[in-house]
Amino acid sequence: MGSPISVFDRRTVRRHRDRAARHFADHDFLFQEVAERLVERLDDVARDFPRVLDLGARTGVLAPLLAARDGIETIVQCDLSSTMMKAARARPCSGGPQRLVAVADEEFLPFADGSFDLIVSCLSLHWTNDLPGALLQARRALKPDGLFLAAILGGETLVELRHALVEAEMAETGGAGPRVSPFADVRDAGALLQRAGFALPVVDSDTITVSYENALDLMRDLRGMGEANAILERRKDFTRRSTLLRAAAIYEDQFAEAGRMPATFQVVNLTAWAPHASQQKALKPGSAVHRLADALDVRPIPLK
Repeated sequence: MGSPISVFDRRTVRRHRDRAARHFADHDFLFQEVAERLVERLDDVARDFPRVLDLGARTGVLAPLLAARDGIETIVQCDLSSTMMKAARARPCSGGPQRLVAVADEEFLPFADGSFDLIVSCLSLHWTNDLPGALLQARRALKPDGLFLAAILGGETLVELRHALVEAEMAETGGAGPRVSPFADVRDAGALLQRAGFALPVVDSDTITVSYENALDLMRDLRGMGEANAILERRKDFTRRSTLLRAAAIYEDQFAEAGRMPATFQVVNLTAWAPHASQQKALKPGSAVHRLADALDVRPIPLK
């Protein structure tokens, strides 16, 4: 399932999560917000999901929200980081569902085909090198007519920080390496779901803006989330203090609003189903029995 192109250093992704696990609760506000929005989407689905996979669970933010819902019997939490999984196992979670934890790479899922009724992923899959392959494995792990629900960071995420870092690095070192990860494009996400074999894909996006006293606080939060730079082609040396301070000054000069620094997070929401014969299907072209002109009560204009 590997991709011929590797953008991210997965060992570094794991190391960042391991490092962040201990104090993740001090920085998990974005995960909490997105998790609540994801689970709210289940309100529109009138069915039970007995067996659920929390894919990329971090310290288990989703589990208490899922456990509060009726019809869920087992929640399997998995993450690339064993340290995150230890924290998830220790996290209090009232409610009836059984909880299981597993250390697993989102790019190489260890679950048998048809294992789950629902797979939910909160801000994890944007770190995969082979997103189509990861989606394909998720689809296979679902039972027929199982639901896939995920949130990933989109291309407008941290546009302010990206601009400030590039400008600062150019000024301080004469060149700029990749400092903020590339993110998925909303327009491509639906095509990726179809390519992975999902049915009835729906993609939409939300924008969450967080304000900080200064840009350095934002950078500390990203590190505390485990969302620090893990691009393979990133510069491996330490960033100069002068570069960080200049980036903070540029950020404030160009983006400050009422003395606060806004940080944009674009959240792309993916909803799709594992195929099943009972699902709605589009009619074949030319099979309509009523004219659109009749429905709109207009006179059709013949083509010349």
